[in-house]
Amino acid sequence: MTYFIDRRANAKNKSAVNRQRFLDRYRTHIKRSVEEAVNRRSITDMERGEKVSIPTRDISEPVFQHGPGGKRTIVSPGNKEFVEGDRLRRPSGGGGGDGAGEGGASNQGEGMDEFAFSLTREEFLDFVFDGLELPHLERKALKDLDEVKPVRAGVTRDGVPARINIVRSMREAYARRIAMRAPLRRALRAAQEALDEEERKDPVLRNPSRIAELKAEIERLEKRLEAVPFIDTYDLRYNNLINQPQPSSKAVMFCVMDVSGSMTQAHKDIAKRFFLLLYLFLERNYEKVELVFVRHHTAAKEVDEEEFFYSRETGGTIVSSALTLVDEIITRRYPPTQWNLYVAQASDGDNWDDDSVNCRERLMKSLMPRLQYYTYVEITPHAHQALWEEYETVAAEFPDRFAMRQIVEAGDIYPVFRELFKRRAAH
Repeated sequence: MTYFIDRRANAKNKSAVNRQRFLDRYRTHIKRSVEEAVNRRSITDMERGEKVSIPTRDISEPVFQHGPGGKRTIVSPGNKEFVEGDRLRRPSGGGGGDGAGEGGASNQGEGMDEFAFSLTREEFLDFVFDGLELPHLERKALKDLDEVKPVRAGVTRDGVPARINIVRSMREAYARRIAMRAPLRRALRAAQEALDEEERKDPVLRNPSRIAELKAEIERLEKRLEAVPFIDTYDLRYNNLINQPQPSSKAVMFCVMDVSGSMTQAHKDIAKRFFLLLYLFLERNYEKVELVFVRHHTAAKEVDEEEFFYSRETGGTIVSSALTLVDEIITRRYPPTQWNLYVAQASDGDNWDDDSVNCRERLMKSLMPRLQYYTYVEITPHAHQALWEEYETVAAEFPDRFAMRQIVEAGDIYPVFRELFKRRAAH
């Protein structure tokens, strides 16, 4: 039998490539396990990896093996129970043994081999947010942008050796040599012609002093031609690089949450989980995303993340106060020509009498024409109230930019989130 041994050194990141191939091959199984883990975990526990198990039957492949072949008679030494010719009884339970293999023994007489491995944090979040995106993200012309990219801007006489432009330098040197040697060559050619003319004269008419003078001039001109340098520091040209501002995808997400008395602690916890999941999604996918937190009851206030999630305030509900504040913040700090604007609102649907109409008018006349996307989640198991009905009018007017869903319990957060931010087909 011939054996082939591959002694080539492993390529760089070979293990990482093989792992990625494995994840791609069993993506369906892994994604199912990740979705189960998301439903099982709290959202605050989303940033760690996950242990995934795949049944062996799903990853096993047929293989060829060499059997013993022929007929053999074997007697094990030291056997006190059996002699040659005895028949062994089949073990009860169908599989025998103490392992947990497929069809193997367990308390119920059945088992299953599983292949278990761990996903890293990055791999786990890859599967959590697979197929999601911020809709209608656009490139904006940005002011005071600190993100720049060095780009070529011609050549310059000053620079570092690493940026020398050889072609332009040689072209400059060639042009300089032509310019400096052309008058010398003309003078040399004239001196040689004069010398030839003088030497062709009759020996009686020749002027020896003139011939010596012309030879000295020719020698001097030839030395000057040879002294012209092949390349000079004056000829060097360097690639000129300038920092050019780069237009990039820059977004701001407004998180709006109702903290009125009608919002129970359970409602607030669900809203917090939704925003935490949204925060992870934004932080992962977009480098330049700012978050603005707005809490409201009868009055709205912009707060920091700590106060948004953990402060305790109660009161009545006037949703339009939050929308008005968001509108003012956009006008003051985030002009639509420079920012992609997104709003995510969480509420139980309760609102002050007649204020839902104000919310609809504020959205349709001022906010929606400037926003890329607006998501509204209503956290209630009950029938919808006036705010939902007014928002349906907005959704009908802006079907591609306004989305609304209902959440009843914590297990609905992840499916609703995927529905709100699933990748849309390109228009």
